[in-house]
Amino acid sequence: MKFQTLSAIVLLSGTLLAAEPGAPGNGSLFNGRDLSGWQAPTGTWSVVSAVALDPANPKGFASTPGEGVLVNTLSGKGVDFKTEAEFGDSQIHVEFCVAKDSNSGVYVQGRYEVQILDSHGKASVGVHDCAAIYERWKDAEKKGYEGTAPSVNASKAPGEWQSFDITFTAPKFDSTGKKTANAKFVKVVHNGTVVHENIELTGPTRGGGDVEKATGHIRLQGDHGPVAFRNLTVKPLPSK
Repeated sequence: MKFQTLSAIVLLSGTLLAAEPGAPGNGSLFNGRDLSGWQAPTGTWSVVSAVALDPANPKGFASTPGEGVLVNTLSGKGVDFKTEAEFGDSQIHVEFCVAKDSNSGVYVQGRYEVQILDSHGKASVGVHDCAAIYERWKDAEKKGYEGTAPSVNASKAPGEWQSFDITFTAPKFDSTGKKTANAKFVKVVHNGTVVHENIELTGPTRGGGDVEKATGHIRLQGDHGPVAFRNLTVKPLPSK
């Protein structure tokens, strides 16, 4: 098979993997064919059919043209990518893959990050590792706070497909705009393992801005390293 070096990721035992495009009508955020439903600027995000680690450079990738996989750039220095639609309380399913030492994240409502990182094999994990709820940040003190490490390291090896299943409740506000309840990660499941339950967030995590609202976009971090996604779905939940 002839490879086209590109912006991607993904391998399982050295084998190119074709993705399974999301089916219309099931809450899919990515139709597997194009960037419909995602806001400009889209930078160098593109759609391919399969990707794999570059055998000569595990921090790089090869890909084949086609449909099914959403990838940023080979260098990893793309742009963050966000949905046109906004969501409140929701269940989110994300399948992702990173290259060796790569870094990304899923920002729920564009404000609260579940970290993506190559954390495979680490004996202990912290607030910067894969599946962590990323820390908040104090600019004046240049210091992070309130991050939550995953309860266990469930990371797979770089190049393998992984998954998050996130149950999230949005912050709540009264008629005057005063916040009456914090955002909460009710549950985060990483590769089938529960790593967080009932984690409240007093505000956006680092990189998530300063303003909270009842709804927001799903944002994928694209400027910290090569990353690929497939089977992105959101199921809105009744607001409590």
